[in-house]
Amino acid sequence: MGTFFSLLTAIIWAAAVILLKRSGETMPPFALNIFRVVVSAALLLPTLVFAGQMRLLGSPRDVALLFASGILSIAISDTLFHMSLNAVGAGISAVIDCLYAPLTALFATLLLGERLSPRQILGMALVISGVLAAAQHEPPRGVTPQRLALGAAWGVLSMITLALGIVIAKPALGRTPVLWATAMRQLGCLCVMAPVVSLSPRRRELLRALRPSRAWRFALPAAVLGSYLALLCWIAGMKYAKAGVSAILNQSSSIYVLILAAVFLKEPFTRRKLIATSLALAGIALVTF
Repeated sequence: MGTFFSLLTAIIWAAAVILLKRSGETMPPFALNIFRVVVSAALLLPTLVFAGQMRLLGSPRDVALLFASGILSIAISDTLFHMSLNAVGAGISAVIDCLYAPLTALFATLLLGERLSPRQILGMALVISGVLAAAQHEPPRGVTPQRLALGAAWGVLSMITLALGIVIAKPALGRTPVLWATAMRQLGCLCVMAPVVSLSPRRRELLRALRPSRAWRFALPAAVLGSYLALLCWIAGMKYAKAGVSAILNQSSSIYVLILAAVFLKEPFTRRKLIATSLALAGIALVTF
């Protein structure tokens, strides 16, 4: 069940990425991140009511772990990711993103005592190789070596906080329902992001993203897919599978993005991308079966 949810996460997130690319044309990165968190929280609360989970379902320790996970993996990691993306471009960001699976496996080994089999390690190597084969490595024009190094450092820190954030939450995930745990992570994120927005000199600009506009055509479905459905599936995958295995399957989202971009954004699907997709699918098969 964990592998199913992890693969479903990658597919849903890939669809969200296509919409987020269009959303980013009219909405600043941090504002888009706030929009996503608010939309997901607005969807999670009535879902909790419908599921009868509007009460404390975990210990104070579990709540603290889930809050810390949301702060690390959403508030901090996403901010660092957008900073890195703006500095180094999408191609190098795709390469840096490959650190997510091995870092998650590393933290799961150090903190949880998990171990990957040789077959799963080979599968991880194939998935990462596929992403690397598809990535364009040229930095944006005019980027200085200093800015490139700084942007890469932000990207690495983003992957570290993302991986650490989900691994520290895994013990709590084993003791709490998926829906409730997901909501607690979002609540922890909001507890950090709300004060940041209220104190920001760009407060009006950031809050403008929450007003209905033409930007919502892509931003709203992107938030529903990426910050609600994909997030629930991601937490479910981490709950029911080893953290390292789930992370490997999550990493395949980059390959699905290539396929969807070719269909909906009319981006060319080159021989290089075909090889990348084949490598990644072979890796997924090794990890899954």
